[in-house]
Amino acid sequence: MSIRRTALALLVLAAAVPAQAQRESAYPRRPIRIIVPLAPGGAIDIIARSMSTQLASRLGQTIIIDNRPGAGETIGIELTARATPDGHTVVMPSAAFIVNPLLYPARYDPIKDFAAVTQVTRQPYVLIVHTSVPAANVRELVAWAKANAGRVNYASAGSGSLMHLTGELFKSATGVSMNHVPYKGMALAYPDILAGQVQVGFPAIITALPHLRSGKIRALGVTSRARVGSLPDVPTIQESGVPGFEVEQSYSVLAPAGTAPNVIARLHKEFAEVARSAEIVSLLTSSGSEPVGSTPAELSAHIKAETNRWSKIIRQAAIKAE
Repeated sequence: MSIRRTALALLVLAAAVPAQAQRESAYPRRPIRIIVPLAPGGAIDIIARSMSTQLASRLGQTIIIDNRPGAGETIGIELTARATPDGHTVVMPSAAFIVNPLLYPARYDPIKDFAAVTQVTRQPYVLIVHTSVPAANVRELVAWAKANAGRVNYASAGSGSLMHLTGELFKSATGVSMNHVPYKGMALAYPDILAGQVQVGFPAIITALPHLRSGKIRALGVTSRARVGSLPDVPTIQESGVPGFEVEQSYSVLAPAGTAPNVIARLHKEFAEVARSAEIVSLLTSSGSEPVGSTPAELSAHIKAETNRWSKIIRQAAIKAE
C-alpha cells in the first residue's frame, strides 16, 4: 500500500511540474502597466506612449500608461517598488530615480528594491553662456570664471536636480567658483539667462536649441562622451580640456525586485528592441537624445556607478534639496 501511495504521489508531482512551468512561462497574462512618475506631456511620457503601440503588439497585451507625478518622481517610483513582482508593473523614471534617495528620505533603495530591465535613452546637457561672456570655448570660460571668482552665476532646474549636480561637478573638475541660482524648472531660468543676469547654464539640448539659433546664447560644450547630431559643431566638454567629464540624463525601465529572471529577459528583449526601432530612434534623435537598449546587467552597473559618483559630489558640495 505504501508503494502504491508513493507511486501515486510521484505521478501527481510529475504532472504538476509541467503545469507549474507552463503557468510561469505564460507571461504576460494581463495588461502591462508602465508607471510614468511625471505628468502627461513630458519627455518620458511622450517616449512611453510612443513605445506602447509596438510593445502591445510584441507582448500581446494592452499597455497602460499610468502617470503618477509628485515629489520629484518619488511617488511613482515608490508605488512600483511595492507592486507585485510579476512583470505586469514597471516604471520608467529619469536619473532622479538615483539622485533622490541621496537627497530626500525616500522609501526605496534604487539598487535593492528594483530589478533592472533596460536603459531606454540617454540625453546630454549643453553648457551655454550669455553672449556677454568673453569665452568662445570651455578653456576660455574656465579662465574667465577664475578671474571673476564669486561673480559668475549658473542656473539649474532646482536644488538637487541633475543640472545642479552637473554644475557642481564642473566646478569640482575645473576649480572654478560659480554661484548656483536654482529655478523651478529651466523654463523659468531662461529669461534671466537671456538677460545676462545669470551667465551660465547646463540645460537639455532641446530646450536650448531655439535660443542658440536666435544667437542670444552660445553653446561651448556638450556633456556626453561624443558629439551629438543636433549640435555637430559643438565639442564635448571632455575634448575641451576637462578629462572624464560626462553627464547624461537617462530614462530607464525597472521592475520590482524579485521579478522572475525569465520575465526580466522578456521585458528587456521587447523594450530594448522597440527603443532601437526606426520610429523611436527618430523621435529620440530629434530631441537630442540617443537610444541605448542596455542589458539588465549593464543598467545595474550604471545605477551603482552613478549612485557612488553623485553621493560624492553631494557630500563635497554640501548640497541640500529644497
